[in-house]
Amino acid sequence: MLLARKGYRVLLVDKSTFPSDIMSTHYIHLAGVVRLSRWGLLDKVMATGCPPLKTITLHLGGLDLQPPRPADLPWDPIAPRRTVLDNILVEAAVEAGAELRDGFSVQEPTFDGDRVTGIRGRSNGNAVEETAKIVIGADGMRSRVAKSVNAPEYNTRETLSFGYYTYWTNVENTGAHIYFLEEVERGVLIFPTNDGKTCIAVGGAIDDFQEFRSDIESNYLKVISCVEGLLEQVRGGEREKFIGTADQPNFFRKPYGAGWALVGDAGYHRDFITGLGITDAFRDAEYLVEAIDAGFSGREPLDEAMAEYERKRNDIAEPLYEVTLQMASGEEVDPAAFMKFGAAMARMMPAELPALRTK
Repeated sequence: MLLARKGYRVLLVDKSTFPSDIMSTHYIHLAGVVRLSRWGLLDKVMATGCPPLKTITLHLGGLDLQPPRPADLPWDPIAPRRTVLDNILVEAAVEAGAELRDGFSVQEPTFDGDRVTGIRGRSNGNAVEETAKIVIGADGMRSRVAKSVNAPEYNTRETLSFGYYTYWTNVENTGAHIYFLEEVERGVLIFPTNDGKTCIAVGGAIDDFQEFRSDIESNYLKVISCVEGLLEQVRGGEREKFIGTADQPNFFRKPYGAGWALVGDAGYHRDFITGLGITDAFRDAEYLVEAIDAGFSGREPLDEAMAEYERKRNDIAEPLYEVTLQMASGEEVDPAAFMKFGAAMARMMPAELPALRTK
């Protein structure tokens, strides 16, 4: 969308068709919401009935904490279903001039020597090959683009936790809640989303994954019973299927090379415990587009612009990564690291805010 708005000819391919769902915490922090507003898409998201998260409460060691929020901003975090969010983003990209081919399975990038020159794949049963000045892998943590170009990986850590979630009706909307339940060594995340439903997620240490998955429903209900009144609410409602994973690698990848770039989870992935995925991806999409435009327009050498993209990404992502891994491992978060986390979250806000709207 952002590249097309700058006048570039963009081909957008995706194996999925839209609207469709995908495994995701789909929480969007304030910095991501502000970007949606700046891109002119927030009103469309809110019009789907996605509730604003007016309060976010951390429940830890008998304390109920509500982190301070900027009082002068009219936005709130949100957690729209991916069926809603992704469809709006795809439609906005097409409206900006991008060509969409969904149901397109990318098999591999094409090369001229070491330089990526395009993609090869299948669409409607037919073999297709397209050339491009740059191929951007926004294709997730198991990125085929990253694998094909052997993108260097660094600051890598093993998977630390697992999680399962589902959506319930009949749960009272009291904002977002994060419970750290020391008595069962589990965590619970609760937030309202579209269609009057509430996402309730349960997570724990990776060593407990096999035991938990041996009886997902029973173990899940046992954990949420530790949150006062929650079990009674869900028993009066209906749920969707359970979705879960223990596949949560933690890494950074070099996000660019000759004819290719990576963005979002393809270039940097961390445990879901801090719910940063979408917000990180929005931020890095802007940084990458700035770099590509600077290089393609001749304002600066492309390699220098792309190196600055990686530097800017890491400058903000590294302290977020550090605290995320401390939390996911069950360690007590270092106060200094937490201060760096807060400062990085503040720097994630766009330098230029969109015009303020009345609350």
